[in-house]
Amino acid sequence: MSSKQQPAAEPDRYQKQRLFAGIGDAGQERLRAGRVLICGCGALGSVIAETLVRAGVGFVRIVDRDFVELSNLQRQVLFDERDVVERLPKAVAAAEKLREINSLVEVEPIIADIDFSNVRGFVEDVDLILDGTDNFEVRFLINDAALETGTPWIYAGCIGSHGQVMAIFPGVTGCLRCLMGSVPDPGTMETCDTAGVLGPAINVVASLEAVAALKILTGQRELVEPVLLAVDVWDGTLRAINVENLRDQSSCPACHQGERAWLSGDRGSTTTVLCGRNAVQVSPRQLARICLPDLAQRLRDTGAVNHNQYLLRLQLSDPDFDVTVFKDGRAIISGTEDLGVARGVYSRYIGL
Repeated sequence: MSSKQQPAAEPDRYQKQRLFAGIGDAGQERLRAGRVLICGCGALGSVIAETLVRAGVGFVRIVDRDFVELSNLQRQVLFDERDVVERLPKAVAAAEKLREINSLVEVEPIIADIDFSNVRGFVEDVDLILDGTDNFEVRFLINDAALETGTPWIYAGCIGSHGQVMAIFPGVTGCLRCLMGSVPDPGTMETCDTAGVLGPAINVVASLEAVAALKILTGQRELVEPVLLAVDVWDGTLRAINVENLRDQSSCPACHQGERAWLSGDRGSTTTVLCGRNAVQVSPRQLARICLPDLAQRLRDTGAVNHNQYLLRLQLSDPDFDVTVFKDGRAIISGTEDLGVARGVYSRYIGL
């Protein structure tokens, strides 16, 4: 920022928000003291992050495992073509944009796959967890971590033109396992591959999530209705499904019996098909610390190799795969949705 273009003073920046009766001066001060974790910074996560940073939430932690691709730009509002060319991790690219939007907010980007070994560290010092993920295994893990720590979180999802949002308060409302029981079986749910996804649907669902977040962070949890909001932007419908008695009516192992199957590592996989990507992520059970320049040197004769400080990309022509390796040993194998094939590619070029 040039010396001639200093940011507006805080009262001016948030003037219109302070004028809104639901926020006011006291609410704005609460937002400044608020700390949130955004799990995933793709479509939903990027809209949520921008909205909360513009609103003045004091600390925003963004955890995402992925990098920016051209197909993201249709709906992931924080990214542009430069990020695609530079192959930036989404968390890093998002943080750069967010800091330019509001320098008063502390943004902490973390390039990581959220799993049972690290989720506690991400959750332990925040006031609220926001769902920006694209798979149910991570959501059930977040649910476990939220129940264990007593941290409220907001579940959200979006496919095609429709989506849903539900706020979860541990020990008070029903949780995700009360709502769904378990992770849906493969092939039983629509995905980005089968149904696509509309940018306006993402914006609406993320905005509903952000509104609930503002109520919670300003100390007005009682204003968050015990409902599952279901919206379809193509049909122009919005339904509020009452879930007030969900916890009392369920026999949820997590809520009532304290089971933490995903948090303990008893449930969940280390190989995951990525939504809408024709790609698989392979994560070694013991994360490593890879020296990317050394790996690039070893792979120089196997295909086109380039790397930056965050990741390495290997383009193979036979077979036609694109392998992106992160410093912690994770890899995204593009060009297949077969878990076994992806593991084979990983073993052949990176080593298990």
